[in-house]
Amino acid sequence: MKKILILYPHFPPSNLAGVHRPRLFAQHLPSFGWEPVILTVNEKFYEEMPDWNLVKLLPKGIQIEKVNAFPIGRYRLIGDIGLRAFFQLYQRAKQIIRSEKIDFLYIPIPSFYCALLGRWLNATTKIKYGIDYIDPWVHNFPGSEKVFSRHWFSKKIARFLEAIAVKNASLITGVAAGYYKGVTDRYPHLLGQAVFGAMPYGGEEKDHRAVAELAIKPYLFKKKPDKIQLVYAGAMLPKAYAPLEQIFKAIHQNHTIFADVEFHFIGTGKKATDPASYNIKPLAEQYHLWQTAVFEYPQRIAYLDVLVHLNNSDGIFILGSTEPHYTPSKAYQGVLSGKPILAVLHNKSTAINVLRKSCAGIVLDFDGETDLASIENGFALAMDSYLKFIHQFDPLQINKILFETYSANSVTMQLAKLLNEVTANEQGRRN
Repeated sequence: MKKILILYPHFPPSNLAGVHRPRLFAQHLPSFGWEPVILTVNEKFYEEMPDWNLVKLLPKGIQIEKVNAFPIGRYRLIGDIGLRAFFQLYQRAKQIIRSEKIDFLYIPIPSFYCALLGRWLNATTKIKYGIDYIDPWVHNFPGSEKVFSRHWFSKKIARFLEAIAVKNASLITGVAAGYYKGVTDRYPHLLGQAVFGAMPYGGEEKDHRAVAELAIKPYLFKKKPDKIQLVYAGAMLPKAYAPLEQIFKAIHQNHTIFADVEFHFIGTGKKATDPASYNIKPLAEQYHLWQTAVFEYPQRIAYLDVLVHLNNSDGIFILGSTEPHYTPSKAYQGVLSGKPILAVLHNKSTAINVLRKSCAGIVLDFDGETDLASIENGFALAMDSYLKFIHQFDPLQINKILFETYSANSVTMQLAKLLNEVTANEQGRRN
C-alpha cells in the first residue's frame, strides 16, 4: 500500500458540499492500493452546524488527523478556515509526511490558500503534491473587469497565489477539464511537468441506502397528490441567475403547462446558516410565482436530509450555469435517487451525457450567455416533454451499468491511475 495524505480543512461532520469529494476518495482508495490519511481542522472551529449523521458514512478505521484553528473573532476579519488553520495544517502535515512515510500529498481546493501548503511542504520535505480543482481558482466574477474593484483585486491576488502554488505540482485534477483549463493556459510549463486528469464527483449508492437505515424523515414540505413537486438542492452560483430568470419568465408566460408544478429550492440562501437569507424569493416575486409555483428554504440542511427530500419529491430539478466548465454534482445524486430529472445545462457541461445516456431525465441545453433566450423559448416545451416522461418513468429504466462509470468507486479508480502514473514517472526520473 502506498500512502496518500489528503489535506482538506473541511471533513465530516462538516456539511459543506466539498467534503464529499475527499470523503469518497478516502472510502475507495484502499481498493486501488492507496491508504489515505486525512488531515483536516477540528469541527469546533467550523462556522456551519455539524452533521453527525455524515460521520456515520465514513469507512471504519480511516485515519483522520485534526488541528486547531484561530477563532473567527467578534468581527470576522478572517473567515476562511484554510487561512485560519494555515500554519497548524503545515506543521502537522510535515510531521505526518515524515513519520508516516507519505508517498503523495493531495490538496482539494477551495480553500484556495491550502494549495500553497503543497509548494511549502514540497520545499521542506520533498513530498510530491497535487491540487484538485473542485472550483476554479482564478475566476471572472461579475465586476472583476472593473479596475480597483473588490473582485478585480480578488482576481489579481488569486492569479498571484495560484502561480506560487502550482509551480512544482506533479498532479493537477478537477471535476471537469474546464476547471483547470486556465491553469494550463497560464502556466504551460506544467504540461511537461505534471499529470492532468478530470474526474467527476461521482455518486455513492450507499449514501442513499443510509437514508432508509437511519429512518430520516422529510420536514420542509408535504406531499401534494395534485401537484408535481420538483426539488433543487444546493447553492446557487452567481452565473446561474440569468438562466433561472429565463425559466421564471417561461413559467409566468405559460400558466397552463406549469399549473400543477411546484419548484422547491433547498439550501439556496445567501448565508448557509440563515433561514431568512432568501436568494430565489425576490426573483420569484418579480414574476408572481412565489408560494404558488416557487418555494425556497434558504438554510443549508444536512446531506442525508437533502437525500430524503430528493426521495420525497416527484422529480429533481437541476440548474446549470452560463460557465461551460460547471458540472453540478447534484446530477449524480439525482440519478441515484431514482427520480425523473429535469435539467437546464450549458451544452458543454459533462453532466448532459450522464443524464441523457443513463435515461434519467429530460435536458434542455443552451450555449452560454449569448443563448439565454433559447431557455425562455424552450423551457415550456421541455416541461411538456418532462410531464409526459414523468408519467411513463420507471426507476428500472435508468441505465445503472452505464452510470457505474460515474460512480464514486470508478472515479476514485481514475484518481488512483493518475497517482500511479505520477509515482511511476518519479521512479523513472530517479532511475
